[in-house]
Amino acid sequence: MRSPRQFPKPGLTACVMAALLFVLPATAGAESFNDALKAYNEKDYKKALQIYQTLAEQGNPRAQNNLGNMYDVGHGVEQDLEQAASWYSKAAEQDHQIAQYNLGNMYDVGQGIPQDFDEAKKWYTRAAESGYPKAQHYLGIMYNRGKGVDQDPEEAAEWYTKAAEQGFDKAQFDLGYMYEVGEGVSKDPAQAAKWFLKAAEQGHAKAQFKLGNMYDTGKGVEKNLEEAAKWYKKAAEQGLPRAQFNIGNMYDFGEGVEQDHQQAAEWYAQAAEQGHASAQNSLGHMYDRGQGVSQDLGTAVKWYTQASEQGHTLAQYNLATMFFYGQGVDQHYASAMSWHLKAAGQDHTKSQNALGLMFDQGKGVTKNQVAAAQWYTKAAEAGLPLAQYNIASMYELGEGVIQDYVKAAEWYQKAADQNYGQAQNSLGTLYHQGKGVAQDLVKAHMWYNLAATQLQDGKHKERAVKNRENVTKHMNPKQVVEAQQMAGTWQEKRK
Repeated sequence: MRSPRQFPKPGLTACVMAALLFVLPATAGAESFNDALKAYNEKDYKKALQIYQTLAEQGNPRAQNNLGNMYDVGHGVEQDLEQAASWYSKAAEQDHQIAQYNLGNMYDVGQGIPQDFDEAKKWYTRAAESGYPKAQHYLGIMYNRGKGVDQDPEEAAEWYTKAAEQGFDKAQFDLGYMYEVGEGVSKDPAQAAKWFLKAAEQGHAKAQFKLGNMYDTGKGVEKNLEEAAKWYKKAAEQGLPRAQFNIGNMYDFGEGVEQDHQQAAEWYAQAAEQGHASAQNSLGHMYDRGQGVSQDLGTAVKWYTQASEQGHTLAQYNLATMFFYGQGVDQHYASAMSWHLKAAGQDHTKSQNALGLMFDQGKGVTKNQVAAAQWYTKAAEAGLPLAQYNIASMYELGEGVIQDYVKAAEWYQKAADQNYGQAQNSLGTLYHQGKGVAQDLVKAHMWYNLAATQLQDGKHKERAVKNRENVTKHMNPKQVVEAQQMAGTWQEKRK
């Protein structure tokens, strides 16, 4: 199957180009050729075929090429790729550059004639050397891929450049990519952006997406989210799912455009329906939250499932959560466990922590605190503060691990440093009691104070406030001021 970008159908573009390139001298034969062109453009293929046939048999290379085109696409005659190749060959031998390209393309993909990369290169080269940009581009592809020639990215870049400088959008895109990654040319994001822009301005969807991404990230151009959104949208309107997801994301978070959850949902939906996993997850999340769409947990589950089946880790976590709580689907711990395991296997820390919780509480599995501690540790080592708090608690209580206040203090510290309120309160308790750390009432007060500030109203906040009050009773005013100053300094550093 020919790729739309790399292997356009030989006759389709050639026929259009032929109509543009032919110069019509005022002779009787040329008039007949002009009549054929007119008939073809009016879709009177039978008449066009008759005129082209007569002229082709007289040796007219333009007619031979166009007759080959009609056999190629089956206009006015039953499609016959062998006949197409035969007529292209006759015109190519007379140095008709479009026919040379068309013949090279047929050898390239093996249609109408046996696939032969050497012959493809030969005809592409003849057309390329006479300046035909499509042939230059395809010759570049052969050197880039090592098809019929030794792989040579530098040679590929040279041919891409020749075609790109003639305004051929596909070559401009490929040349831009080579500058982007430093293949065949020195890596140069600014040059990449230049060529992507030239292709994008001609409507090349992938170039529009690339240009949008460069403005989005500030690679090769000054970062500009409004420009990023503009180019993403142009590519999205042409049906490119990656662009549809990205412009949906920009509407979702109000980046480069005014926040509009309805627009976000519409773009996510277009990408999701084309199988874009991240868009499926994001669309599921919008149905989950009821943002941009009416809340529908069943539909959320549907989209989470489609993304999960493609291996999307966040969707797997989201789907597992829906099964765990019975939202949009019947509660089913085994299914929750299954999806959490898939996500955890891809190092998703929240799923690793969730598995720890399921083993810890015996939800959907036999209670096993050793296994719980192992999963908590995986997520904790990856930096998840909730998991760091959970494994610290297990070390403090000796559940699933040998009791170890030093390790408990170390893990509470890691979570506390990420402003996790419950860990701050627990770390304060260890300093208050001198467990795992040297007793230090000033540090205890500091951590209690930070926890009381961080935690939302509820029992955990009330506990931190009470702990702060209790430790204050054993401190002198100077120590309290010192603790308050330490808490303030800690908060300032986080800004």
